[in-house]
Amino acid sequence: MPAGVGPLRGAWRLGRGLLHLAHGMLIVALRFPGLGPRERAPLVQWWSAKVLRLAGIRLTVHGVPRPGAVLLVANHVSWLDIAVIHAACGHARFVSKADVLQWPVLGWLIRAVGTLFIERERKRDALRVVHEVAAALQRGETVAVFPEGTTGAGAQVLPMHANLLQAAIAAEVPVQPVALRYHEPGLRFSTAAPYIGQMTLVASIWRVVTARGLAVDLDFLPPQGSTHADRRALAEHLRQQLQQVLDRG
Repeated sequence: MPAGVGPLRGAWRLGRGLLHLAHGMLIVALRFPGLGPRERAPLVQWWSAKVLRLAGIRLTVHGVPRPGAVLLVANHVSWLDIAVIHAACGHARFVSKADVLQWPVLGWLIRAVGTLFIERERKRDALRVVHEVAAALQRGETVAVFPEGTTGAGAQVLPMHANLLQAAIAAEVPVQPVALRYHEPGLRFSTAAPYIGQMTLVASIWRVVTARGLAVDLDFLPPQGSTHADRRALAEHLRQQLQQVLDRG
């Protein structure tokens, strides 16, 4: 395991991050009410990219997000994933578990940028969110989802739930796989980034800010059509594509 940067450097990063978080709250409270989605997107992208820089994370982006209506389908490793994707695609709306609304401050900010929330333990709620995502896609919006439904350690893409893919099929818009791979010096897959198991959010944040040389590769793969697709077959196809990127990373 790589050596960390030490508690003083970690505290410095954390302190600057908290100031940036406060700045984000002011932007949302004072500027967002007078802005439309197009005007908000550059601010979201700038704020997210700075989150990564302040945490000492180097971002490398391969490919580009498809403009307009598209369902971004990503593997899920960490609470950082939203900031990573937003740093390259500030206009994306996310579907997230309703649990994040309980996160102090972060839950409020995540809601403010247009996130759609799903209560995964309620099957009927999944149907509601599918309809909301389909409506957003039909309006020409970009929506990002994590079909694994939970975070993984990073090296393996977990089986994907196909329900949310039905939104793209119904709206007849493309899907675009998005692969995230966190790594550290000497490690193809970071041990600091994953937010898994019984780890608390506070403990995960501390692991991130005290990591040395933490980096993330973000790969936007080619978009593909979804019209008349079988959602389960599509989910497995996307999972295999993402796994291929991780295997060669």
